[in-house]
Amino acid sequence: MQSLASLSALAPGQWLGMLGGGQLGRMFCFAAHRLGYKVMVLDPDADSPAGAVADAHLCAAYDDPAALQQLAERCRAVTTEFENVPAPTLAWLAQHCVVAPGAQAVAMAQDRIAEKRFMQSCGLAVAAHAVIEHEQDFLTLKPDLFPAILKAARLGYDGKGQVRVATLAEAQAAFVGMGSVPCVLEKMLPLLGEMSVVCARSASGASMTFPVAENDHRQGILAVSTVPSPGIDQALQQRAEQAALQVAEQLHYVGVFCVEFFILPGNELVVNEMAPRPHNSGHYTLDACSVDQFEQQVRTLTGLPLAPVTQHSPVVMLNILGDLWFDATGQLREPDWPGVLSLPGVKLHLYGKSEPRRGRKMGHINCIAPTLDQAQARSRQVAAVLGLAL
Repeated sequence: MQSLASLSALAPGQWLGMLGGGQLGRMFCFAAHRLGYKVMVLDPDADSPAGAVADAHLCAAYDDPAALQQLAERCRAVTTEFENVPAPTLAWLAQHCVVAPGAQAVAMAQDRIAEKRFMQSCGLAVAAHAVIEHEQDFLTLKPDLFPAILKAARLGYDGKGQVRVATLAEAQAAFVGMGSVPCVLEKMLPLLGEMSVVCARSASGASMTFPVAENDHRQGILAVSTVPSPGIDQALQQRAEQAALQVAEQLHYVGVFCVEFFILPGNELVVNEMAPRPHNSGHYTLDACSVDQFEQQVRTLTGLPLAPVTQHSPVVMLNILGDLWFDATGQLREPDWPGVLSLPGVKLHLYGKSEPRRGRKMGHINCIAPTLDQAQARSRQVAAVLGLAL
């Protein structure tokens, strides 16, 4: 087994492996190419966004032995762009090459039950909840847990695998409807806001954070990120940054990751979840910072030093979903990109996905300006052109 801590930095020209072919893997490829590395992507989708721009694409399952052998033989270091890669795959690869983040961290983030227990072991607050693994677990629930959200413990993201429930009967029906898989029943909280911290940590233990993003979600999917935050005080942001770095330290994490937080009355901070990868809310770094989250991911994987981070422009990031391609009658049409790109300070990032679908992440737009008020005004102009609701 190799570790980055025991190796010198990987020289440009070396091969890096990426498990996952989505847009996060695509943007990793761009960053790796800028620094002179080659990338081999493993993803079962022949039309994957990352596979289309990588130097090599292994079109196979994440646990395919032949593909993993080829990845391990070609690549000096391997990372992932989403948390649902099988943890045993990461563990096997770690016997043959550098893997960051490690299987332990990814496995924890794959399971809401394990994740909440880990956060509590770090001394961090999580929402009041109950673990539901069997129907009899409903017999011991406290009434004050309702209304709540029933969340599948595994394979849930962007609002998928979640059901709002107001009563015990609704929760039981939802549990059966989700196939009686292990779940977390989480009390709904009086949210004042949501924010996220994207961090990077190297094998040497060096770490840094990007500026805190204030986030607005719609139907469980991130819609808008604003940086700097107009509504969250500096002391609370610093507490979130310290908490995120504490999580990384406890996990001995190597790579880029994100911790999402809920803000409650009285400036109470509650951990929502951790993503062991770059994050949608960190896309603003591509245009508003001295270094972006994907370059930091490449640096952590190759043993290069982390780059100092400064934010040079206020920014509002708008998530672009496939819904935008459908008109009021449900007919497909191309959004008005010329109208968007005629606006100053507007940076369009499309992910190369050939088929728009409702709820599918197709791209994002960063609106940057000298002041936050101007960036917000530009985001409203973009929304007006595209017909987005802000």
